[in-house]
Amino acid sequence: MFSRFGQRAFKKVSEQGRGRLIPIRRRATDKTPERGRPRPILELNAGVEAAPLTSLAVRCSLGAAQVQAYESKLTRMNTTLSFAIAAAGPLLSLTCGSAQTPAKPTNSVSLGQSHFVAFGTNKIHYVTAGKGNHTIVFVHCWAGNSGFWREQVPALADTARLVLIDLPGHGRSDKPHTNYTMDFFASAVLTVMRDAQVDKATLVGHSMGTPVICRVYKQAPEKVAALVAIDGILRRPKMPAEQTEKFVAAFRAPEYRENTRQVMGSMFPVPGTEALRDRVVSELLATPQYVMVGAMEGMFGEDQPDWDVKKATVPVIVINAPNPMWTDEYKDYVRSLSPKTDYHMIDGVGHWLMLEKPGEFNTALIGMLRKFGLIAE
Repeated sequence: MFSRFGQRAFKKVSEQGRGRLIPIRRRATDKTPERGRPRPILELNAGVEAAPLTSLAVRCSLGAAQVQAYESKLTRMNTTLSFAIAAAGPLLSLTCGSAQTPAKPTNSVSLGQSHFVAFGTNKIHYVTAGKGNHTIVFVHCWAGNSGFWREQVPALADTARLVLIDLPGHGRSDKPHTNYTMDFFASAVLTVMRDAQVDKATLVGHSMGTPVICRVYKQAPEKVAALVAIDGILRRPKMPAEQTEKFVAAFRAPEYRENTRQVMGSMFPVPGTEALRDRVVSELLATPQYVMVGAMEGMFGEDQPDWDVKKATVPVIVINAPNPMWTDEYKDYVRSLSPKTDYHMIDGVGHWLMLEKPGEFNTALIGMLRKFGLIAE
C-alpha cells in the first residue's frame, strides 16, 4: 500500500546511508541512546496486501499526478539530499538547526477540562469537553497529541461528550521506557474510558490511531459504539520482516531527526499548508525517539498481533485523503466489514485532513455520525 514515490524515496535514503549508517537491530529499551532532546517520527499508515512498507509508513497522501511530479523532481535532486524529497526547501527553517527547540504540544487544556489517570505506575493525560448522551473518544496519530483534534472540539461539543487522549509516551502523558504496542495503547484508551465513566463510545482514530481503536474493539467490543478511521488502515499489511527492519533502522539512526523533518514535509503536498506543516512537524518532533521506534515496532513487529477488524457489529466509518493506496479492493474490504459502513474522500488535502480542511472534514464527520445515530441531532 505504498506509493512508488514513497518507495523510491526510502530506497535512496537507504542506499545513501550505506557506509555511514549502520542500523541498530534491537528493540527500543531504556538503553536506547538519546541525542539531546529526543524527537520522533513520521506518520505510519498502512496499506493493502503485500504493499511496500514505505508507503505505509510515509503516507505521502499524493494523487497520481502529484506522485509523478514528485518523482520527476526527485530524479533531479542531489543524492546527498534525496531523503529531503521535495520538502528540503519548504522545510529549510526546520532543517537549518537540529538543536532547534521543539514546539510544545498544543495546549490541550484549552480544549476542555484536563485530567490525569493512573496507568500502572504512570499517568495518562486526557481532556473532556462537550455534553450529551453520546460519547466520542479521539485517538491521535503516531507521535501526535490530543491537540491535533483542536478543530473538531467546537464543531462537536454540542452534539456529544468528547474525550481526547494523549496516548502513553505522547503529549502530556508520562513517557516510560516500555514496549509501545498497539495493545498497550488500547489498554490505555480503556483505562481513560473507565476513569471518565464512559460505558460505550464511538472511537475515532487518525493514522496509527486506527490500529489502536481496532485493538480496543478486539479487547472490549462491548465498549465500542462505532469505529471511525481517519486516513488510517483497518487491517495490518503483510510485508517481509527485512523490509520492516530496513525502514525502522532509518529512525533509530543519529540522523532520525532530519529524516523525520523531511519525510513529514512530503505528507503536506498541497500548496498553502506550509505553516500548518511546520507546526505539525514541530509537535511530532517533541515525542521521544524511543517512543517513536517502540510504536513502530509495536505496529509491525513479527511478534505482534494484527489489528484486522474482519467483521464488526458496529458502524464502520472511513474518511480518507486521496492516495493511490486506497484502492477499489480496499474500499470493498471496508464495506464488507459491517452492515453499517460509510466511506468518504476529501480532495485537496494531505494526511492531516482534519486540520487542513476542518470545515469540510467536520461537515462530513458530523453527517456520517448522524447517519448512524451516534450523535445528537
